[in-house]
Amino acid sequence: MPEPDRLTWLGHATMLAELDGARILTDPLLRRRPMHLRRHVPDPDPEALKRLDAVFISHLHLDHLDVPSLRRLGTDVRLIVPRGAGGVVRRAGFATVEEVAEGDTVQVGAVAVTAVRADHDRHRLPGGPVAPPLGYVLDGSRRIYFAGDTSLYEEMRQLGHPRLDVALLPIWGWGPRLGPGHMDPHEASRAVALLEPVTAIPIHWGTYFPHGLGGRRHMAFVDAPRIFAQAVADLAPGTEVRVLEPGGALDLQPAVSRAPRR
Repeated sequence: MPEPDRLTWLGHATMLAELDGARILTDPLLRRRPMHLRRHVPDPDPEALKRLDAVFISHLHLDHLDVPSLRRLGTDVRLIVPRGAGGVVRRAGFATVEEVAEGDTVQVGAVAVTAVRADHDRHRLPGGPVAPPLGYVLDGSRRIYFAGDTSLYEEMRQLGHPRLDVALLPIWGWGPRLGPGHMDPHEASRAVALLEPVTAIPIHWGTYFPHGLGGRRHMAFVDAPRIFAQAVADLAPGTEVRVLEPGGALDLQPAVSRAPRR
């Protein structure tokens, strides 16, 4: 019997998409103490990290392309990264690396995954490699948009045609405030209004926070999803918001109609 189609949020921007028999992971950040951050939720279920068909990286930032986390998946895992980022993972010993640019499509089993625009910083570290950031649209029996990190842009509405079943949208970050190239809960709700997905799942919140600032994490861990859900109800009442806790899963319902919207 085939496994059900499901989305499992493992925290931060790490999502396991089980779709049409393919197991696809995004931006794995799995460590308890990466850099100056501390993970405030349980570690991902090891079963969620097995039998992966592909891992997609949205951009070079250390909380999205984390080499120690990738090594937990095995150096033979299939990695799809933005063009210009391949050298980082090849030097780390990964053998199956594909670089893509905006508009490129790769096949993962029955799922076609297309790289799409993201408005975000291109750098890894000062003086280090650069690569254009990306989001990805998974297109199989359902359409799923993973935004990576991005600011809001008007042309985002084009990603909603044909209609999206699910939009995975960042609503905060890992600290008490956001820098440029991110969406806060209100901007993410405006993205929902542009995209008009059937379901929106907030990501990139409630997982990591800097050491020593635990008392200042209320927005990142409590307020952001609440504000996002209320703003979507006001701006895009046709979209259902499903707030998952890290480790939580959403079983996908039958795909929406692909008929054009008026």
